[in-house]
Amino acid sequence: MKLLIIEDDTGLNRGISFAMEQEGYAVVSARTLREGEALFAQEKPDAVILDLNLPDGDGLDFCKKVRQRSGTEGETVILMLTARDLETDEIMGLTSGADDYITKPFSVSVLKIRLQNILRRKGERNEAVQTTITSGDVTLDLRTFRAFSQGEELDLSMTEFRLLQFFLENKNRALLKEQILQRVWDVDGNYVEENTLSVNISRLRRKLGGDHIRTIQGIGYLWEEKA
Repeated sequence: MKLLIIEDDTGLNRGISFAMEQEGYAVVSARTLREGEALFAQEKPDAVILDLNLPDGDGLDFCKKVRQRSGTEGETVILMLTARDLETDEIMGLTSGADDYITKPFSVSVLKIRLQNILRRKGERNEAVQTTITSGDVTLDLRTFRAFSQGEELDLSMTEFRLLQFFLENKNRALLKEQILQRVWDVDGNYVEENTLSVNISRLRRKLGGDHIRTIQGIGYLWEEKA
């Protein structure tokens, strides 16, 4: 778990970094907003502990920028740590996209627990709503119906995408031809010709460019997980 600390107080920055490293986090730290933005783009941390009063800018602006970005960056945990203790300051921090807001002075033990709780809750939500399936170098994005192999997007029909999804959901498991036909094509209870399956398997193999899909004679097919 990678953690970025943006705090201009050198002693406090070192103290938090040390405490979090003892908890097993891989810590990178910055003392200015500019350094923090550069490290965020380079390291892509899972969480950020963010001071608001920085010498070259306001941490609120950094938080808003992160939340406006799409993709995984939008899932980064942000815990604000600041001397601003007015209720209006806390409201502004939380509405700008922070997951939590802690005022100075503070307890490092409480800081660690707060961060752990946020990460746990986000992890539970991500598990509940699966948006991607991965097997080796093949990844499916279930939100956008896009497929990737070795980082390159594959040009798949919707039928090929559903076929690949069914294989990835059943890695290293032999699937009967009837099972595949029923799952991918039998929407209205009407089976298609078995040749349709073999044709689509051939197309999928060609587009994947590997030997993931193994034919089991007389039975069906199996997706072999590759390291």
